[in-house]
Amino acid sequence: MDKLSLSDAEWRARLSPEQYHVLREAGTERAFTGKYNGNKADGVYYCAGCGAELFDAEEKYDSGSGWPSFTAPVDIDAVEEVRDASHGMIRTEVRCAKCEGHLGHVFPDGPGVNGLRYCMNSASLDFKPREEAE
Repeated sequence: MDKLSLSDAEWRARLSPEQYHVLREAGTERAFTGKYNGNKADGVYYCAGCGAELFDAEEKYDSGSGWPSFTAPVDIDAVEEVRDASHGMIRTEVRCAKCEGHLGHVFPDGPGVNGLRYCMNSASLDFKPREEAE
């Protein structure tokens, strides 16, 4: 996958302040405030920074965590996983493989065959209903 590399000024012009904070500064939106947490529509979730296809609504479930949660990305190569030792804990950060934007974290407490919970920030995602995504 070709990487998208923009200057800080270009990212700021392209993203809302909240999207910039999450995607470029590894911020986190408050639990239960994201627009996609309760979204039950069928479709596809894309990176809000670069438009890369990341998650299918068929993999979304209500984890009760307050953030949109998925059992797997559309393709394992769509995301990158990076060790995150910030805030006094060890976690696995999830980034968009194309633009390296911070999406959220993955935890080993999910349902499904792989037992993973991809806990994402709504601010890092765009959603298109299935008929628009194809």
